[in-house]
Amino acid sequence: MHLSDYGLSRERGFLSAFEIDEIALPARFGAIVEAAETLSGLITSGRVRDWLERLPDPDLAEWAQTAPEEQVRAAMVRYSFLVQAYVWGHAEPPRHLPANLAKPMVAIAERLGQAPLLPYSGYVLDNWARIDKAAPLSLDNVRMVQNFAGGEDENWFVLIHVAIEQEAGVLLDNAVQLIAASAAGDAARCEALLLEMNDAWERIYAHFKRMPERCDPYVYFHRVRPWIHGWANNPALNGGLVYEGLYNGQPQALRGQTGSQSSIVPAMDALFGVKHSDDPLKAFLDELHHYRPVPHRRFIEDVGARSQLRGFVAESGVQSLKDAFNANLEQVARFRTRHLEYAASYINKQASSIPGNDPDVGTGGTPFMKYLKKHRDENAAQVI
Repeated sequence: MHLSDYGLSRERGFLSAFEIDEIALPARFGAIVEAAETLSGLITSGRVRDWLERLPDPDLAEWAQTAPEEQVRAAMVRYSFLVQAYVWGHAEPPRHLPANLAKPMVAIAERLGQAPLLPYSGYVLDNWARIDKAAPLSLDNVRMVQNFAGGEDENWFVLIHVAIEQEAGVLLDNAVQLIAASAAGDAARCEALLLEMNDAWERIYAHFKRMPERCDPYVYFHRVRPWIHGWANNPALNGGLVYEGLYNGQPQALRGQTGSQSSIVPAMDALFGVKHSDDPLKAFLDELHHYRPVPHRRFIEDVGARSQLRGFVAESGVQSLKDAFNANLEQVARFRTRHLEYAASYINKQASSIPGNDPDVGTGGTPFMKYLKKHRDENAAQVI
């Protein structure tokens, strides 16, 4: 088992191996890229649907099947932002997504094995570039390439996630090594790898706690979050969105973009053998698994199928190894606690001020407050 088998690396984790500003799309995408790059202006005009309805349909069915993957993923970023802007760019959402957006969006999504709307991979994992190409990727040397309305709060929200995903590359690489080391009965190697992971978690947490520095909860809720909603469990769309000319005219009820589509925590649960009892959030997260890029799904599944780490550590009789294992479980629980705190301040508190709004429903329709606490506690309780 190697990270490269899944398109992953120690240096970038689940982030794209490419930088989107270096991917040139074919000439047929000219009007599409121009619209995407000027999207904040189209939104501000108050007529974003009018402009997007004028875009040509570049007929991507054949291209999407044979084009290089990095081009298809770059096209996914551009089109998924345009689709979200079309749906949420006016006071009332439409019942239909016009064919000039629906057909290319579905062609791209089908090639990638993902849903035809904005995914976490399009919002974060593939939507970044270094500012100084001669310098390493870091929070002070990275930019969000594709925006909705734009602004510091939107950028910072995404870039904090980019920084976290990059640091997580160590977790993923060490996970693969831990599977091999535990199978070989090498307790000393397992302990060293776990200690290194604990240090990586500290760096991840240092990034995560910086979210409020430049992303204000009120601005996030009212100016950033509305663009990333999906069409499932959303009363404004009542049953989903019709993709004109596709799916036999049946509305598609799809989940919105959410950080819960990140593969970091599920990969760690798979490695450490952490289980969660059935509840609405677990069902939701199980559903979200199918919104991830296919190679990321395979990585989580393969780690879960191959990891014997928990049993090896429990039976080792080496207390320092158990301590290192438990320290990582506590780091994941700590990460979940911070997520819970942000869910409370960025969503629950903001939603509570809106009459008739359900403050316990998160981005993508997540029943989060009660069950995030439960998952955090289950995580912390499964130490050895």
